[in-house]
Amino acid sequence: MEDMRLETISEAALSRLGYMLDNAECGWKQLAKAVAEQPQFCYSDREMTDCSLKVLSPHGSPGRYLLALLADRGCTLAFLLQCLKKIEHREAVGFLTTNVMEQIDIIQQPQSQRIAEGSPVVLSCKAVGPVELQYQWFKGKDEMPEGNSPDLVFNHASPAQQGHYICRVSSGDKYIFSNWAHVRLLRSGGASADSSSSYFPSTASGLTITQQPRPQALMEGDTLCLECAAQANPPPQFQWYFNKELMPKCIRNFLKIPCITTADRGTYACRVYNLYHEMWSDQVQVNIGPGSCSESSWDKTAVANLEANLKQMGDCCATDKVALLIGNMNYLHHRQLRAPMADVHELTNLLRQLDFKVVSLLDLNWQEMHSAVTEFLLLLDRGVYGLLYFAGHGYENYGNSFMVPIDAPASYTFKHCLWVQEVLQRMQERQTGLNVFLLDMCRKRNPNDEGIPQPDPLRVTANIVFGYATCVDAEAFEVNKDDLSNGIFMSFLKKRLMEPEKVTVILDKVAEDMGRCEITRGRQALELRSNLSERRALTDKIQAPACQIAASTRNLQWAIAHVLPESRCLRFNCGVTVQLGFAAEFSNIMIIYTQILETPTDIVTCSAQLSDFTEGPEVDLKRSNQESLLEADSFLLTIDDLLPLKQPQLFTRISALQRLKKELSFTVCLHYKYGNLDEELLEEKKITVGKPLVSKLNLHEPRLFHSSTSDQQMSSLLDSSSFSESFRANLPDLKHSSIGSASTSLPNYRVPMESFACSGLKNEPEETLSPEFLESEEPPAIKSLPSAASEELPFKFSNFQNSI
Repeated sequence: MEDMRLETISEAALSRLGYMLDNAECGWKQLAKAVAEQPQFCYSDREMTDCSLKVLSPHGSPGRYLLALLADRGCTLAFLLQCLKKIEHREAVGFLTTNVMEQIDIIQQPQSQRIAEGSPVVLSCKAVGPVELQYQWFKGKDEMPEGNSPDLVFNHASPAQQGHYICRVSSGDKYIFSNWAHVRLLRSGGASADSSSSYFPSTASGLTITQQPRPQALMEGDTLCLECAAQANPPPQFQWYFNKELMPKCIRNFLKIPCITTADRGTYACRVYNLYHEMWSDQVQVNIGPGSCSESSWDKTAVANLEANLKQMGDCCATDKVALLIGNMNYLHHRQLRAPMADVHELTNLLRQLDFKVVSLLDLNWQEMHSAVTEFLLLLDRGVYGLLYFAGHGYENYGNSFMVPIDAPASYTFKHCLWVQEVLQRMQERQTGLNVFLLDMCRKRNPNDEGIPQPDPLRVTANIVFGYATCVDAEAFEVNKDDLSNGIFMSFLKKRLMEPEKVTVILDKVAEDMGRCEITRGRQALELRSNLSERRALTDKIQAPACQIAASTRNLQWAIAHVLPESRCLRFNCGVTVQLGFAAEFSNIMIIYTQILETPTDIVTCSAQLSDFTEGPEVDLKRSNQESLLEADSFLLTIDDLLPLKQPQLFTRISALQRLKKELSFTVCLHYKYGNLDEELLEEKKITVGKPLVSKLNLHEPRLFHSSTSDQQMSSLLDSSSFSESFRANLPDLKHSSIGSASTSLPNYRVPMESFACSGLKNEPEETLSPEFLESEEPPAIKSLPSAASEELPFKFSNFQNSI
């Protein structure tokens, strides 16, 4: 107990002790003078001033702060007790003695074991508490005369030593019992001698595998998890093998590989060993994808077999589910919106629960929207369910709907926007099973856009669903409540989306809900357009497609856009260790967070801050390196999303990753200060983390399209800027493939030649604001800026049932 350190006691005990020291007559100041007898606990005037200033904080405690300083420099409980006695703080002495030092706490429990006869057995029980701790082992209710130490040792286990064991730890009249430990003998090595289940015959006698890894059948982009548990004395070590080849860094009892590809298909096994024994786990097969395809082409036989399987299952099925969600908020020349961020985040979470592959993007310009749609089309194929959601400014002319990018000029026409009907035509060419459009935007007419683009005739596919947030020539509203408010449409949609009903039935129910709500009645009404002839629902199950190559390519295309940099530890010359972690808020927004893991005892303060980011992405310097996610402008992530870190210290939010043209790099600046120095020191490390998340897709680059021929479809996908050589190498030879792929039958896209500067005509359809609107205290934002008096739109989220 003499060596027990102050940092080992609970936070509750430290807080109680600190409260006792917060007094002027016999408190923390007197304790600081007492501990200063030892040089390592001699604090500077600056540190004592910091301690005094804690009283100004709402929950600050100078006494608790001094105890933290003592703990950082390795103060023991015995020395603290001695100093408290010296200043005659009887209350603190009594508390520390009775409630901390005299309490017995078992820090290592004995473990149950299964061992081979004749092998050594060690049961360990370790405790902390008063200076004189006594141990006594029991077998059942019988006291063991030789069991009076923390370790109970049997050199050669025999049947007589099987049974349940427990340890009593005592000091004076106080005592505590450990957990029960069960010792059992094995008659054999415990592993199958069949050579088909292991690389070598087992020769182990004192080691037992208690949990074997299991075979897996996964899709590309999933996470592979294998686990092998074992018991041994001494404790076992682990080494994983893939196709009988050593995996150097895989030395834990579990194996985890994120975003797997076909390259990870094969056999896995784990070698378990210690100083005396060795054993191999079962060999397990891991299959990636739907299985082999007899031919690389999507032939008529495969299609017929797939359609027959779908009919046999009764209900409709999808070969996959893919969703592209775009939320535009921060417009350069138009009113900024609030709801799209919360709406996209809400819909992302719901669709992922329905097994959709979701790409969620905020604030895209014209080029990025076109490129994102092109990449989205690469994920579609025969039988796939495709869903496109857009929240932002928009308009509709002559039945044609247009989504407005954030860089659209004040006078915009269809040339500056994304044409919804054109996207639909390209989706139909992919022979999808279901095409769903959810458009949360205004549909007012644009009087300054007299162009009438004529799409090519649509195919009769009977699989199209349009859900408009509002009806023709009307606005879609959002509520100016706070930064996390949903728009009107999403507020109702999220309550119905998970129901196992036909898509059109879900949207009908949403329309009815909106019609019953007083604040939306007569102002915003959902409009449904559909030619869906089958009972297809967003909750439909996924059945593997008939062709492996198409599925493999699609899954790779999605997976590479959702890879985060690996967490890493940085060791600085001063001895400080900093952990650098990453979390995704959206597909194009990432949080970087830092945590101080280890600090030398002579360093009293330190923090790791990020600076000098690569050009392209957006970083708000005023909101970087913040102590909370909210201060860093991240309203949607929580600390629980950033596990395994429990207490990250500084957060930095990086948005617009789609504009990153080269690898992301930044500088980690470590600011620290020694206790005997007043000046702050600085160390820097330059870090490069590659191209995270959607930046790999190079959405800033123009996309070129070719005529849709069977020979060019798959090559257009493989030539996509997002496909790296490493991923192409994992695919089979596609030279003669004719897989359905991206829409490629449209004219080449060109950046509009017209200047994006304002022209003589200001094209803001129906956007003249009345004086009453401008003078209102909290006007509702409208996604095409229509004229409306605030008193006519009494939107308050308190009016919603189950509102947020």
